[in-house]
Amino acid sequence: MTLSSELVERAYVPLRARRQEIPKDGGKVRVLSIPAIRDRVVQGALKLILEPIFEADFQPGSYGYRPKRTAHEAVHRVATAIVQWKTRVIDLDLRAYFDTVRHHILLEKVARRVNDDEVMCLLKLMLTASGKQGVPQGGVISPLLSNVYLTEVDRMLERAKDATRNGKYTYVEYVRFADDLVVLIDAHPRHAWLLGAVSKRLREEFAKLQVEVLKRRVAQWIWTAQRASAFWDSTSVDSAA
Repeated sequence: MTLSSELVERAYVPLRARRQEIPKDGGKVRVLSIPAIRDRVVQGALKLILEPIFEADFQPGSYGYRPKRTAHEAVHRVATAIVQWKTRVIDLDLRAYFDTVRHHILLEKVARRVNDDEVMCLLKLMLTASGKQGVPQGGVISPLLSNVYLTEVDRMLERAKDATRNGKYTYVEYVRFADDLVVLIDAHPRHAWLLGAVSKRLREEFAKLQVEVLKRRVAQWIWTAQRASAFWDSTSVDSAA
C-alpha cells in the first residue's frame, strides 16, 4: 500500500523515530528523535497546511523557526530595546520544554483554529508516536507546534506592552526564540513595579501550560557611553554586511 493510500484510508501509522544524542555543555546531552523519511514527508505536508494558519496568530516578538525571521533579528530587537533604556532584564530558561509539551493542551489549541477531523487525527497520531507527552526534537513539524504552544505567553506580553504604552513610547519589550525568552523593562524608577507584575503574569501563563521554568535571571544592564559606542559600531557592521 502506498503512503498516500494509507493516509486516505486512515491506515497510516508513524514508524518509530531514531534517537540520536547530541552532546551539550556540562556533560549533558540533547536527545533528537529523527523520524523515518516517510514520516518526514507526512509531517512536511501537514506543516504546509498548518503553518499559514498559525503564522497569522504568532506575535511580533516571536522569532524561532519562523519564515523570514532570523536569530540576528531577534538579537537586534534586544539590543535596540537596551538602547531605549529598557535595561531591566528577565531571562528565562524552560526545563526540557520540547519534552514536556502536554498533548491535550496542544491539541486543544490547534482545534480552535483547525476544524478538520482528518488533520486532527493525523496530528494526534504524530504526537502519540513519540510518547505520552512532548514534541520530538528532530521532527519536521515540532518547531511549529512548539510556537503554537507558547503563543499565549507572547500575547500576554503584547498586552503588557499596550497597557503600559505612553503614546509611541513602550516600557516593556520581549523576544522569544523557541524556548528562550527575554523580557526587557524600562529603567526609570517609576516603572520598577513592572518587573514584579510581568514576572507574576509569566508564572501564571507557564503554570497554565504546565511548563516549568528552570532558571529565572533578573539583571540590570548598566548602559555606558563605551557600550553605546560598541553597539552602534556593531550595528553599522551588520548593516553593511
